[in-house]
Amino acid sequence: MDPIIAVILIIVALAAGAAVSGFITWGKGVEAGIERRKQQAEAVIGSAEQQASRILEDAEKEADNKKKEALVEAKDDIHKLRTEAEKEIKDRRAELNRQERRVQQKEENLDRKTDNLEKKEETLNQKIKSADDKLQEAEAIKKSQLDILERISEFTKDQAKEYILSQLEDDLVHEKAIKIANYEQQIKDECNEKARSLISLAIAKVAADQVSEAAVSVVPLPNDEMKGRIIGREGRNIRTLETLTGVDLIIDDTPEAITLSCFDQIRREVARIALEKLIADGRIHPTRIEEMVDKARREVEYRIKQEGERAVIETNVHGLNHELIKLLGRLKYRTSYRQNVLDHSIEVAKLCGVLASELGVDANLARRAGLLHDIGKALTSEIEGSHVQIGVDVCKKYNENPVVIHAVEAHHNDVEPRTVIACIVQAADAISAARPAARSENYESYIKRLQKLEEICTSYEGVEKCYAVQAGREVRIMVIPEIINDEKMVIVARQIAQQIESEMDYPGQIKVNLIRESRVSDYAK
Repeated sequence: MDPIIAVILIIVALAAGAAVSGFITWGKGVEAGIERRKQQAEAVIGSAEQQASRILEDAEKEADNKKKEALVEAKDDIHKLRTEAEKEIKDRRAELNRQERRVQQKEENLDRKTDNLEKKEETLNQKIKSADDKLQEAEAIKKSQLDILERISEFTKDQAKEYILSQLEDDLVHEKAIKIANYEQQIKDECNEKARSLISLAIAKVAADQVSEAAVSVVPLPNDEMKGRIIGREGRNIRTLETLTGVDLIIDDTPEAITLSCFDQIRREVARIALEKLIADGRIHPTRIEEMVDKARREVEYRIKQEGERAVIETNVHGLNHELIKLLGRLKYRTSYRQNVLDHSIEVAKLCGVLASELGVDANLARRAGLLHDIGKALTSEIEGSHVQIGVDVCKKYNENPVVIHAVEAHHNDVEPRTVIACIVQAADAISAARPAARSENYESYIKRLQKLEEICTSYEGVEKCYAVQAGREVRIMVIPEIINDEKMVIVARQIAQQIESEMDYPGQIKVNLIRESRVSDYAK
């Protein structure tokens, strides 16, 4: 039953119950009004029935409306759900269709690729077969061509191989020359810049005077009568003096002067001092000459010791044996190409110290090696052998540092230098000996050195002319372009430099310049 109708019935029932209850109450009190009450009740009941019917009708109408509204809403919801479901189904079907199409396309692509691969495989097999055929054909042609080439060139296969290898060797020489030139240029650019900086710095810090020594000394006389007194009766005074000192006295027409001649500067210095003392004393006879020569020797020995100590102090080299100091002092009276050996040794020591400091090597040890590198020259007149070997023996005798001994032994390349200090001593020795006015040599040896230099250069095939310039410190070689090419020039220059190093003695270094020139001329008419 509809709930609205049930409510209406309940209301009607309540109303009827209330009316019946009132009616009963009223019937007990007023019997006279029963009829009237009954009529009224019937009227109320009728009115209530009407009202209930009206309410029932309204409720039914309202229920129908609610039902219709609910149906409409349900239909709308159902329509919406159906629409959404249809749309979703449609989208899914479209997506499935797309996926099916993609799968179908992929399958078609795979089929096409499979077909292409099969075709390519077939083509490749055909090409391989064709290549095998062509390879066999090429081998046959190659064999026939080799036979033809052997007949034409009159070379067998081994001979042709040897010829090709010789050509390859020429190409390798070309490549090697280019690489040598590149590496040498790179090394020269780097080393020359650094060496130039170090050497210029070392030379700038060392300023040593160079005094040209001669083999004679001149002693001034107060008057020419003194010459007769020096000669003595029947020449006994001059003979005594020459015998005791080992020096030749030259008394000629030179006014008021006597010349002392001797290659040993110590003996010449003893004779000079003794003669000056005799001239100042005035008493000249054999006994007095012996006394003065003895005093002069002691004075020279004292000077030798002083000079050795001066060299040690000036170079800041300490701890030398006192005998080595004496030998250093003797170098004061020893020259090499008219360069004083003691001054040269001091200069080399200073240069070694500066170079070692710049290179980060022990500067004290380098100065010590530089100071002692020519120590053997102090004994060359007394001991047989080169000054290098004498110097090594002396340093060993007085327990010098092995590094110093090796530097002394290697400073003229008698042995290969194995330490940085040995190389520094070589460089400093060359700088001190080669700089202008340091040394001099006689004309004859100079000419012989230039001739030897030119002979070495012209002995090579392809050399047209050779010129020694800059006092023999540079040689310019004109080569024949048809014989020596640009690559071969590098090798020839190196060979000439090595031969000069091995066969010649020279101060400093010699620059080898090869010049190759090709000229082509034509005329515009």
